[in-house]
Amino acid sequence: MNNIQSPPMTEGAAATSGASKPKTGMNREIKLPFTSNKPKTFKTKELIQFYRGVASMLKAQINTADALKYYADGLPDKGMADSLMGIRNDIHAGISVYEAFKKSARFDDMTLGLVKAGMDSGKLDSAFTDLAARAQTEAFFRKQIRKIVLIPSFVFPFLIIAFIYSQTNIMPKIKGMVLVGDYQPQGPVKFFFMLSDFVIQWWPAGVTIIIGIVLAFVFSEKLRNIVLILATSKWRLLGKLIQGLRQVTFLGVIKLLHSNGINMSKAIRTSATAVKGTPLHDELLNAADKYEKSGVPLAIAFTKYTSVDDQVVHMMAIGERSASMGAQLEMLTEMYEEDCKQHMEDFTNILSFFIMLAAVSMIAFVFLSVFMPIFLMGPEMMQQSM
Repeated sequence: MNNIQSPPMTEGAAATSGASKPKTGMNREIKLPFTSNKPKTFKTKELIQFYRGVASMLKAQINTADALKYYADGLPDKGMADSLMGIRNDIHAGISVYEAFKKSARFDDMTLGLVKAGMDSGKLDSAFTDLAARAQTEAFFRKQIRKIVLIPSFVFPFLIIAFIYSQTNIMPKIKGMVLVGDYQPQGPVKFFFMLSDFVIQWWPAGVTIIIGIVLAFVFSEKLRNIVLILATSKWRLLGKLIQGLRQVTFLGVIKLLHSNGINMSKAIRTSATAVKGTPLHDELLNAADKYEKSGVPLAIAFTKYTSVDDQVVHMMAIGERSASMGAQLEMLTEMYEEDCKQHMEDFTNILSFFIMLAAVSMIAFVFLSVFMPIFLMGPEMMQQSM
């Protein structure tokens, strides 16, 4: 066991024992949106390296203040180095490790909760190791989500621009070339000419509508939730993926906090902040209240007040009855991480196929709308002259 603090000598140092309680509500850099009033956390990659570096020094019996100083020395990120040195100076001034991290306003509530749990249990090195593992898992899933989102966001705007350009600049020139004499276009040629006229007249309004929809989707959490609920109700694989990602997130947080000495009700409340903005957030807070204040068994609270899978409830019930909650939470977290990776791979493959199909279809349509009138003009003119 790693003793990371000297014995308390003053009132300030006495806080090192962990009397302060972390507040709920976290601003996690790993989450996708998009708040401005909360403190900015470090990048996920930097946090993973920081957690691992500090954990290794604490395991080597280096005290927390010195570990922070050694890690900050020569750190390329000047802002992060200054923040860590500020934490180190606060610890030297008698502030507890937890309070010093909290005062920096650069770490989310899960990190603060685990720091406090590590202090209380004397396993601060284990807390930082667990934080690194959790951040790495979240970074993997965020990378996969980014790959899914980035491809359409670059491909489709380019194809839309190409389509508008072909209809507003190329097609009028072709139309001027083929509409000679008494020739009146018929069939597909007439359709493509009419399409060009329509695009010329309405493309500014169409682009404005598309931009408005995109901006509304980006800035309106309510709209995103409505679209997500509709999509998950119609696409089973997407529903499994979203539910799995939410469950692996809150289960991972509960596991980390519970294994480091935080009681279950506090662990559930902190885990709820990891899924803030989803229906599961309020459900978890409600379940934690029923469990703590009404004495409802944990499995019953999750059954009645949350929408988690039956497997989660079943294994929690086993953990409660057999006093093996830590083992069951670890098993559930690993199981859902594996399921999410498989669902993510399947979803990415299917979505990539449809994106490719849509892109090829749009490219083919652009070429057909430009060249088909030229190819069909001759036979139509001959037919009309007969």
